[in-house]
Amino acid sequence: MSVLPLDAPHLTRAEADEVFANILDLKASAQEIEAFLIALSERGETATEIAAAASAMRARVNGIEAPDNAVDCCGTGGDGQHTLNVSTAVSLVVAACGVPVAKHGNRAASSKSGAADTLEALGLDMDAAVRCAQKTLDTVGICFLFARVHHPALGPIAPIREKIGKRTIFNLLGPLTNPAGVRRQLIGLARPELVPAYAEAKASLDTDPAFIVSGDEGLDELSLAGGNTLADVAGGQVTMRRVDAGDIGIANAPLEAIRGDDAAYNAAALTRLLDGEKGAYRDAVLLNAAGTLVVAGVTDDWTEAAAKAAEALDSGAVKALLAKWIELTV
Repeated sequence: MSVLPLDAPHLTRAEADEVFANILDLKASAQEIEAFLIALSERGETATEIAAAASAMRARVNGIEAPDNAVDCCGTGGDGQHTLNVSTAVSLVVAACGVPVAKHGNRAASSKSGAADTLEALGLDMDAAVRCAQKTLDTVGICFLFARVHHPALGPIAPIREKIGKRTIFNLLGPLTNPAGVRRQLIGLARPELVPAYAEAKASLDTDPAFIVSGDEGLDELSLAGGNTLADVAGGQVTMRRVDAGDIGIANAPLEAIRGDDAAYNAAALTRLLDGEKGAYRDAVLLNAAGTLVVAGVTDDWTEAAAKAAEALDSGAVKALLAKWIELTV
């Protein structure tokens, strides 16, 4: 494999398939891989390249089985905003609404507390959760798919990525490589300008509904702070539109209102949410849960979806689901 210069034409799908197979199978040297990933990042990834890289990872994943209506709410990370764990809470809420959730996640990278860190602080035994993922998805309707366990092909190139010291195309691929093969998704990007290309990649990989979203401030989820870019992916087609929390009766709030910290801090906030605390964190969860429930096909009305999510919280169903999940993984 040769280095990709900054002025090189974009890779065809066949070329990209070969390149990423060579990278993941270590058929290129560390120096070649490093140079290629840096050049690709600086030039900017295309939809074709994102789809090819995701396909290469999917071909090498340790997967589990999920129902056809299973969903995931997952961001790429890397927004640097250090917010509370919104997608983690959304996953609990959506599962409590009766939709199976195969939550794909990891420990913190750019944030202070990733999904795995916060769930552990809430009392979930992460090692057991990984071992019991199939069982808990089948019985409770939720599981945690620890990225580092399900994607062993990424292990050998980890030192190369660490040496590069900045984000590469592999930091974009988590949501597209869910180990349960989930196709209905709310995917958050930290780069609004990348949403169209990412949506095109998603459309080429599968055809079930997905929303690709990004807050205008670069938040990798639907933001309360202002407008959001949303790409609606369905039937292999992409429709771009704008979404604002106010459109469904949820109050806008500054990003500071959902600022998080370490795992203990974020877990305490999530516990208060489950105990009925109102405020911006709840509103952010309701907004993103609404989008996820719409993608899941529960309803096509965002306001109705937000109301269903609120009812799941207020009835104690979300808190009960978390307790059952922890009980099954002890």
